[in-house]
Amino acid sequence: MRTNKKSLTPSSKIDWSVIDVAPLADTPDDDSPELDTAQFSKLKPLHEVLPDLDLGKKRITIMLDTAVINAYKAKAGGRGYQTLINETLRRGLLADSVKEALREVLREEKAS
Repeated sequence: MRTNKKSLTPSSKIDWSVIDVAPLADTPDDDSPELDTAQFSKLKPLHEVLPDLDLGKKRITIMLDTAVINAYKAKAGGRGYQTLINETLRRGLLADSVKEALREVLREEKAS
């Protein structure tokens, strides 16, 4: 689906102060309580949870909102904004695998 460029928010209307103070992935979810030491020790390493995860890099073409790109460029500082986007996506994968592992632990605890 193509988006009409006229419907996009111009960058001059973006409240950058909100973007600058927003945490990337540190906000806890209601369905993701903190892990205790025993639960954490049961977690599998990322390469076991996502065995097809290749740690190499591959060039792709991706369409992102202009506001997303501008926000990451602003947050990146001296580093590359694409690196920051990659790190955010990687943290998202890890958070998803941690949530699934925690759900599995909770199911096992409930069953016993």
